[in-house]
Amino acid sequence: MHRHHVGNLDQADALLFGRVTYEMMESAWRPSAPTGARPDWTEPFAQTINAAKKYVVSSTLERVDWNAELVRGDLGKAVQKLKRESGKGLFVGGVKLPLALTELGLIDEYEFVVQPRLAGHGPTLFAGLSKHVDLKLVSRLEFGSGAVAMRYEPRR
Repeated sequence: MHRHHVGNLDQADALLFGRVTYEMMESAWRPSAPTGARPDWTEPFAQTINAAKKYVVSSTLERVDWNAELVRGDLGKAVQKLKRESGKGLFVGGVKLPLALTELGLIDEYEFVVQPRLAGHGPTLFAGLSKHVDLKLVSRLEFGSGAVAMRYEPRR
């Protein structure tokens, strides 16, 4: 799974996070983690995410670092500008930000990874979406763990 995500990050010019996802990823992957705190097999992912350019959508953070810039103001205009500047694209993660970007019609491709575990709690993706978005499957990858990564494009 970590190798797969390294490949995803390599296909993007930058990551786009909301505040909560940024803070969670930063606390987990920032290089200041003590030696041995993470398994060795996660190091390629850690190095990739640490090197990645990041944009953080937040009205509450005063500043960010970890190779990141704050995105303020009109979300739609800001993301359209970033998309125009981007060569390979942006990779977005989280729960609330993808919902907002879906509402604005700014997501070109979705990837859903289904893990073989029923949790019974946690956030519901796209809860409150104002309209249906029909998707077309463009690829599917099954992992030895039983997890499945599926990529979809919106039908236009």
